[in-house]
Amino acid sequence: MFSRREVGDDLPAALGEEVASVRESHAPDCVVLDAARDFETVPPAAVEDLGLLVDALDPASSPSEWLPDDAPQALVRYAGGDFTVGMPGDGTVVSTRQTDPPTVIVKKRAEGTPRPFLAFLLAEAFVERSADVPEQFLPFFGEQYRELADVVPLGPPEVYQLAAALFDAWVGLHTRPVFASWGNDDAGDACPRLHEAWVDAGERLTGRLGDLSGEVARGRTSFPAATEYACSAVKHDLDLPSPFDALDATAYREHGAEYAVRWAEKTFETLS
Repeated sequence: MFSRREVGDDLPAALGEEVASVRESHAPDCVVLDAARDFETVPPAAVEDLGLLVDALDPASSPSEWLPDDAPQALVRYAGGDFTVGMPGDGTVVSTRQTDPPTVIVKKRAEGTPRPFLAFLLAEAFVERSADVPEQFLPFFGEQYRELADVVPLGPPEVYQLAAALFDAWVGLHTRPVFASWGNDDAGDACPRLHEAWVDAGERLTGRLGDLSGEVARGRTSFPAATEYACSAVKHDLDLPSPFDALDATAYREHGAEYAVRWAEKTFETLS
């Protein structure tokens, strides 16, 4: 199911060189693979294939007490120690530290992804590696995931979606200074083409941001979906509407899950 990938494969030469430079700076130890098909979670039968391409496997596990009784099965499997690479809602490029060395996997659907955006996704995975953020949102929330489920009046799939979005925003607060620095021509690690791809990806989000709260109020967009949209904009340093603007804060970067749970609780109190 997997094959080794040169970082610049299927990318314009200049973009490929910039992605390779980011990898060298942030994640020189990463193995980069292509997947022969799409997946939400790597199928159990393919784990052996993955093991042949790395030195060792080290499945993650988390205390069962972190999960509410009705947690989605994908999250239960991840917490239980099954080798779980990729989760529902993950994008075109997936990374894991459950292998030695760490692995970045490009899904089959990348074939239809615009090359500049694919280049950004690869570079983003390498930057996240150096930022030393958790692989998934469950280790980020820890025991407070159960608290999030308690304070949010939503079903298990919606709580999952909300948690993943909030985690994405927190990671974005850590990584976007690097993305912004790519546009600094005076910097030794300037990557103008990747910077342009980062800016372009952000511009594609701006159309709905201004009326996002209105969409929720009119029932046109669910609150978790709106949060997902807003949180994806954090990594692009865009102006967010209320109440999502409170997530673009130094306090969130510093206090993490505790801040996220309090934000969710106060927001739903306001909505009710």
